[in-house]
Amino acid sequence: MADLEVTEPVENEQQFWHALNGILSTPCPTPESLDDVLRSWLELVAIGRDRYLDDEDDVATCSQQLRVSSIFSQNADYVRTQIIYSLLQEDEYGPLHVISNFLLLDGRAEEETFRRMVNEGCFLRLLELIKGCGNHDGRLHRLLLELMYEMSRIEKLPHQDLAQVDDEFVMYLFQLIEAFSDDVDDPYHYAVIRVLLVLNEQYMVASASGAVDPTAPVTHITNRVVKVLSLHGPSFRTFGENIILLLNRATETSLQLIILKLLYLLFTTKATYEYFYTNDLRVLLDVIIRNLLDLPVEMNTLRHTYLRVLAPLLSHTQLSQPPHYKRDQILSLLEILRGSGSVHFLPPEPTTLRLVERVANTPWLLDDESMLSPVSVGSLSQAQSGSTVSVIANVHEKPGIETPSRKSNLARELRHEEQDTEGTTGSIIAIPASDTPETAASNVLASKSIEGQKTTGRRKPSPPPARRLRAQKSLPIVPKHRHGVPVSPQPPPTPTRMTKGTTSEQSDGNGVAVASSSSPTAASAAEAVSGDGKVSGLVAKKQPPKLPPPRRGKLRAVNSLSTLHPVTESLSQTGSTPAA
Repeated sequence: MADLEVTEPVENEQQFWHALNGILSTPCPTPESLDDVLRSWLELVAIGRDRYLDDEDDVATCSQQLRVSSIFSQNADYVRTQIIYSLLQEDEYGPLHVISNFLLLDGRAEEETFRRMVNEGCFLRLLELIKGCGNHDGRLHRLLLELMYEMSRIEKLPHQDLAQVDDEFVMYLFQLIEAFSDDVDDPYHYAVIRVLLVLNEQYMVASASGAVDPTAPVTHITNRVVKVLSLHGPSFRTFGENIILLLNRATETSLQLIILKLLYLLFTTKATYEYFYTNDLRVLLDVIIRNLLDLPVEMNTLRHTYLRVLAPLLSHTQLSQPPHYKRDQILSLLEILRGSGSVHFLPPEPTTLRLVERVANTPWLLDDESMLSPVSVGSLSQAQSGSTVSVIANVHEKPGIETPSRKSNLARELRHEEQDTEGTTGSIIAIPASDTPETAASNVLASKSIEGQKTTGRRKPSPPPARRLRAQKSLPIVPKHRHGVPVSPQPPPTPTRMTKGTTSEQSDGNGVAVASSSSPTAASAAEAVSGDGKVSGLVAKKQPPKLPPPRRGKLRAVNSLSTLHPVTESLSQTGSTPAA
């Protein structure tokens, strides 16, 4: 497939898609004709990749058209073999991009493609291409990283292939993360992080192969990822921040597992105890608590891995120093995982209880440190530590499986119950009105028998009782208002007729003369006369306003004058009245 040749010239995007459909619809009766068609497809898509296919989804569309064509459906194994061999032999970046895109798309649909790539030695080829094209073709570089990640997490790499990964390559990946740490549109960030995570998993699996299979030859291989972080950890802290963020957002079980595997090694390796910042460790603790509470009962493997990481996190990192972060929440979590007070649920597994007690033996979680068990997390022997690493290393999950959530499951169950209740309420049979009691009784028996047949095998919930209607209470009468002031009816005054000689003047306490009446109605009413002299009615007499009391100073002056010049003449002799 080195000599590429396109029969029809392509001048625009419409002609490109027309030519692609024509190539994939060509009949291939012989292997030579099939090779010609694959060669033409590869050349055309490589040319279109630089001219018309700016988006990676467009290149994937070309790969998908090949997968759904009759050429691939009739010769799938032959097409895969030819494209894998092209990856091992091709040097041009354009065709390499098309080949990598097809293998990535086909491998995600059929995992056997990735296994064949591992067996054919494609890991070393990808290792070489990633080192060489990083500064020349960014699109191809990212695609190669994704292809290495997907291929390496499906199949265990041979020891000789994994040994070709040196410190320079691992440091190169860490430097890529640091170089683009401030770039929001970084195309390499998570692709590079995933490659480092899967390389660490491959190192753990290779080191634990002797513990799993005693007949396997003992091979010692250095974990390059942990080695670089142990020696140059402060220079690559962006990687630690990103894996915590990735764990917080991850919903795929396999991705969570490979992150937890690396975290366990970092928290059990003395040189990397303090690799993370303290605030990042607190965020990680919050994520672990939330995920442990949200995991369903059947997710024991993931729950055990979280607990295995939680124990050294609390014992070996900065979280072991005061002030202790979320001690009460951790203790509450452990009580929930123990099943304390949960009489309606099955007891937890023995492995879960053992791991919970391992976390509970953290010194700063105990009220009395004398209660610490003889074997704590910080005093694991080398054999115990090695067995734990082998257990974690051999925990796997099929890629693409989402981690179920307890909250989502509960919401789904409530939704199903509501639908069942609505269906049961709608299936109630209405009995038609009948003229005779015998017909009504037969209808009742028929409806009961039908309902009994429907509810056989599963008991439907009974419909809610009929709602009782209560008599509405009358509202209180609102009084009428005038200008915002409530008006209350007043009884009309009793009119009286004034007579002569019935009024007299009396003096109040201040010496003011006021009118008084001998009769009770004399001061309350008077006769009203109209203009023509006729009596129009009786109206109440308006009282004059009272005079204000005199000032104290004037009273003193009057009293002093009366004492200095006493009045000797009587009122009867002078016939005048003294001034007040």
